[in-house]
Amino acid sequence: MLNLAAVLEHSAREYAQREAILFAGTRLSYAAVDAAANQVANLLVASGIVPGDRVALGCPNLPYFPIVYFGILKAGAVVVPLNILLKRGEIAYHLADAQVKAYFCFEGTPELPMGNEGWAAFNEVDACTHFFVMTVDARAPSALSGATTFAEAVRAQPTIFQSVRTDANDTAVILYTSGTTGRPKGAELSHGNILLNAVAVMRLFGEHPQGHDRILVVLPLFHTFGQTVQLVAGFLQAASLVLLPRFEARTALATMQAESITCFAGVPTMYWGLLNALDDGVDVAAIAANLRIAASGGAALPVEILHEFKRRFGVQILEGYGLSETSPVATFSRRDHAIKAGSIGTPVWGVEVRLVDAEWNTIDEIGAIGEIAVRGHNVMKRYFRRPAETAAVMRDGWFRTGDLARRDADGAYYIVDRSKDMIIRGGFNVYPREIEELLVTHPGVSLAAVVGVPSAEHGEEIKAFVIRKTGSDVDEQGLIEWARERIAAYKYPRLVEFRDSLPMTASGKILKRELV
Repeated sequence: MLNLAAVLEHSAREYAQREAILFAGTRLSYAAVDAAANQVANLLVASGIVPGDRVALGCPNLPYFPIVYFGILKAGAVVVPLNILLKRGEIAYHLADAQVKAYFCFEGTPELPMGNEGWAAFNEVDACTHFFVMTVDARAPSALSGATTFAEAVRAQPTIFQSVRTDANDTAVILYTSGTTGRPKGAELSHGNILLNAVAVMRLFGEHPQGHDRILVVLPLFHTFGQTVQLVAGFLQAASLVLLPRFEARTALATMQAESITCFAGVPTMYWGLLNALDDGVDVAAIAANLRIAASGGAALPVEILHEFKRRFGVQILEGYGLSETSPVATFSRRDHAIKAGSIGTPVWGVEVRLVDAEWNTIDEIGAIGEIAVRGHNVMKRYFRRPAETAAVMRDGWFRTGDLARRDADGAYYIVDRSKDMIIRGGFNVYPREIEELLVTHPGVSLAAVVGVPSAEHGEEIKAFVIRKTGSDVDEQGLIEWARERIAAYKYPRLVEFRDSLPMTASGKILKRELV
């Protein structure tokens, strides 16, 4: 029997007064977080929620998130985290598709009126019968007429609760994919999936040699990376989690210094932001004195950023790979192994990886490109209520990811690109990451994203969207000619568009489909 909430309960028993969550002026101990999660569990049981029911959670990185997340798990229910940027129709789709019974929604701000969108969506879905709104000020009433506030709902609930006993294979969380290839699908992750993946993360990062880790959480907790690698793995080792609701590079650097952060995890655009925000007001030495772990995932990390971060902070970024469907970690670089720039490392503890062709045949040739397939404790149970989509990507416990990679003689993997991002120009396969890696080595280029655009002559043409470095005067023709001298004729971009920013998801990934 196993309930993922045990990671909170054990730390609350062993380190009751240690700070678990830090946010602005709020500092909550493990005992306090556990007691508040017990109130949520009691509220759900009193509301008629039974084990296996789905409960949605829409909230940025605030103390509400871990409290409600573990409260849902304690009740034996299934957490359905929702992206905080979703609009009314999208929220209604997720509530209906996951057959959600209750919905905890942060009210939001005038700039991000989550509550308005969530309340409207809730009222469209008859099967969802309970709505609890979490306000900025827990003592204040909600602006949503008729909605029950979180504070009102839990006020009379006991702070003691006996967690529901669940099997390791029972569903704990349903994470919805980004929907880049159709309507979003819910990946069912079990209690065992997430717990064992968090254990694998702990084995990778190790424990703090002198005390306990202090983790800066800027990755959104509704996303699999922040949820497993930081929240669950952090609570498993009784770390202190410092929450930031959104990534802003200068704020992140200031927090790293003020809170003596030892572990940072982010997507490549966050590392790019940190490096570009360094100035005389940032005490890099003070940050570097405490920082022991830097991890990157979610997208390919440009080699230039990896080298520059090591030069400035003295910490080697460990690059990993995974998806929502793999809980998420499948491969990672090792602290005790030589880092190979551009590699996503080797399979983590308890996980197998191989490269396959379209017919699932294994590709053994060193350096050959194939689709990554994963098998292990981390692979999802299935897509919720989608047997056909599940069968299309799973066979004999293996899950095919849609990502293309190669493997070297030492067993390290290198992402080539997403199979659906690959550009076919005049019959030649072009991998955008290779071109992006080249462009960011130009002295005037800060960030680049490469996509294929329709071409009557070649089928697809290569286009680069570029952010210049401050003070750079590189122009379109100059950059095209520079690339032409350094890469094969069929690969260099024929089109360049300069922008001040690039569209990104809430987790910091560049939204290439919007560029297309």
